[in-house]
Amino acid sequence: MVQKEETALFRLGDQNFNFPLMEGTEGEKAVDIRSLRGQSGYIAYDDGYRNTGSCSGKIAFIDGEKGILRYRGYPIEQLAIKSNFLEIAYLIIYGELPNNDQLLLFRNAISENASVHEGMHRFIEGFPLGSHPMAMLSAMINSLGCYYPEIASNNRQQDLESFDLATAHLISKARTLAAMSYRMKTGNPFIHPNTDRSYVGDFLSMMFSDPNKEYPVSDEIENALNLIFLLHADHEQNCSTSTVRMVGSGGANLFASISAGINALWGPLHGGANMAVIKMLEQIRNDGDDGSRFIEEAKKR
Repeated sequence: MVQKEETALFRLGDQNFNFPLMEGTEGEKAVDIRSLRGQSGYIAYDDGYRNTGSCSGKIAFIDGEKGILRYRGYPIEQLAIKSNFLEIAYLIIYGELPNNDQLLLFRNAISENASVHEGMHRFIEGFPLGSHPMAMLSAMINSLGCYYPEIASNNRQQDLESFDLATAHLISKARTLAAMSYRMKTGNPFIHPNTDRSYVGDFLSMMFSDPNKEYPVSDEIENALNLIFLLHADHEQNCSTSTVRMVGSGGANLFASISAGINALWGPLHGGANMAVIKMLEQIRNDGDDGSRFIEEAKKR
């Protein structure tokens, strides 16, 4: 975000006020009214924040109408071909793609923190079978603060010092807990993480393995799911991201903040698009189509 030399003139009654103009990296223009109340006593009313930028960010840029998605300036088309989900996670968190040594350390931290406390097994078994997976995941992510209070102290300085470790726990355990919620609902025993597998491959294994037979993860399915994770890694200041920022601004720890964001994503006006895609894919399968007919029909529109 660059602050321009030009200013915007606001006239309120018989008084004039000048506010700086700003321009984003993609040419977005804004009026910086952070000093509006201090200068004039007025505030801006913008129901739903339709015309308000809540922060300046360098993480992602998305323009759905134009089909543009960039992480830290990198086009998604390049990242989808050359990177995997963990590399993208590192890029989003730390601002640059990892070198081989950095990626190895990051991957090891994720693998080493995949298991959950035995008490969480009993916790998840207490949910009714009809529980929505988003409600279950939110509750379980929030409960991580109980099992790891040293990295979820709500003391900002202490939590920042433990941020790398807390992030590894969160990224790794999210897939473990998601797989556990699925297996609980399907009446299957939990499968423990396997540190020898990739991030996505281990998630698939925990989802679909039998106690006496490991799920054969095909490269095709693993690559497809990796791409889905990669494409959904960050979508700017949407509802759930804004919720996480809002909760975190009060000093809440990482697990509590992300738990709140999951609840926001549960709302049909936010996460409903993903549910619609899943239903669409199920309908394609039920129609006996392998996707080819659907794609050809889409091209004709």
